[in-house]
Amino acid sequence: MTEKTMLKRLKRDHQHIAILLDILTGKHIRLAEGEAVNFNLIRDIVEYMQGYTEHSHHPLEDITYDYYVKKMANIGKPLESNDQLHREHDKITQATSSLMYSLNMILSDVVISREKLISDLVNYTQLQLAHMQFEEKLLFPQFAQHLDEDDWQAIEKICYTKLVDDPLFSDNDNVIFEELREHIARVDKKR
Repeated sequence: MTEKTMLKRLKRDHQHIAILLDILTGKHIRLAEGEAVNFNLIRDIVEYMQGYTEHSHHPLEDITYDYYVKKMANIGKPLESNDQLHREHDKITQATSSLMYSLNMILSDVVISREKLISDLVNYTQLQLAHMQFEEKLLFPQFAQHLDEDDWQAIEKICYTKLVDDPLFSDNDNVIFEELREHIARVDKKR
């Protein structure tokens, strides 16, 4: 995998995440307006984010960032200690768990206030969007500038066990998230 392929993968993941966050934004707006929403679809999005993003995408970013920091220190350009990436990934994991808990309660017919669910959805989408902007504006350009082909090959070896096919946006015949995949296809046709 080349440098461009690794960065393309991270950026492509961000594009896919943005599609899902757009759907979640529409859902929390509809909820705020008192309309009915498909809670199973929302849960599928959050489940995808919990499964793929937190267990493949974020580890790839963490490994790349840690490699980058180590490389900069080794070439005499140590970076100011900044653990923002890891802190944000932890915050997102917590927000995902909180939102998933609320959704599972609702789907189990346990009463959760509409305001709590809306708040969880808004917090989650805002956290995710701000996080992606941080990475795309600050981290990805640094990776592109300072990591060479040998670095990317070393990162790929480290990441090998974390690199999995995207269960929603890949071309495989995976039936996981079928309802969500169909919803995204319908939304794309309307655009």
